[in-house]
Amino acid sequence: MPFALIIAIAASLGVHALVLFVPDIDLSTAPAPPPLTAELLPLPKPLPQPKPKPKARLAPRHPLAKPRAPPAPILPQESDGAVPSLPPAGDLSPERAAGDSAAPPVTAEEASPAPAGDAAPAESRLPSHGMIRFRVDRGDRGFEIGRATHDWEIVDGAYRITSVTETTGLVALFKGVRIELESRGRLTADGLQPEHFQIRRDGHATNERAEFDWARMQVSIAGGVPLVLNVGAQDLLSFHYQFGFLPHPAANNRMPIATGKKYETYQLESLGDEEIEIPAGTFRTLHLRAPGDNTTELWLAYDYLLLPVKIRHIDRNGDGFVQVATEIQLSKD
Repeated sequence: MPFALIIAIAASLGVHALVLFVPDIDLSTAPAPPPLTAELLPLPKPLPQPKPKPKARLAPRHPLAKPRAPPAPILPQESDGAVPSLPPAGDLSPERAAGDSAAPPVTAEEASPAPAGDAAPAESRLPSHGMIRFRVDRGDRGFEIGRATHDWEIVDGAYRITSVTETTGLVALFKGVRIELESRGRLTADGLQPEHFQIRRDGHATNERAEFDWARMQVSIAGGVPLVLNVGAQDLLSFHYQFGFLPHPAANNRMPIATGKKYETYQLESLGDEEIEIPAGTFRTLHLRAPGDNTTELWLAYDYLLLPVKIRHIDRNGDGFVQVATEIQLSKD
């Protein structure tokens, strides 16, 4: 093969690898708002004003009569002492970040207080430590362009998940890329409750981060203005491991996710059960899809606590990248 052709192929793969490794996922399917229409109507005719009634004359008061005491004010009956609180001022939609399109409004149920962060740690449905290695392919033909490793640890009710993705082979020779994602937070009865999310590129921290304040029910994206936080919200990494805690993971769930660039609610469609064969073995999986301009699909292994064993991302240009598990290590305790 001519050397110039090899360079051209490597350049193309390098550019597509950058698209894959730089997390910029837009899975929202919120419909565009309908156009506003205005219709001018004639003003209604004013109604005739009623004639004022003559004031009644009061009888003259006797000079020795004592003035009547004013009636006692009617006080509200005492309740349990609870004082109703007003909602915070500003935009109550947590699904709108700066420059993003509007998302569905937050319901009262979604904005209800989350479990306290200092509550007793819940029993984990995940092993205290685990690791999944992935091979990153372009398309489904097994053409490797990179590798990824997910690693997590749970200690005393706190969790830490890391993901490292880097180019390999010919792509790495042309353009070496290393992307690190980190999610830290607490483990509650409802699953993972992230507190900090950060993206690093080639060892350097970026501004793509999210800070979760569950006490105030707020989330800050890239240090921006705090947004209203939804119960069950996840970040771009932790959401892969939250499905094992959902009561009905096969249902069409909506999940608020902070990607480090924005915070929106995503629709997850269930495509049913599917048996897949990948380098790590043959697995019975639940196939989920989050459609949109960019589409992400997940295959969650039933026999491995619904851990992700295959991930596919298709960008708006139709280019697909697939991560397939090559090795799964779980602690025995």
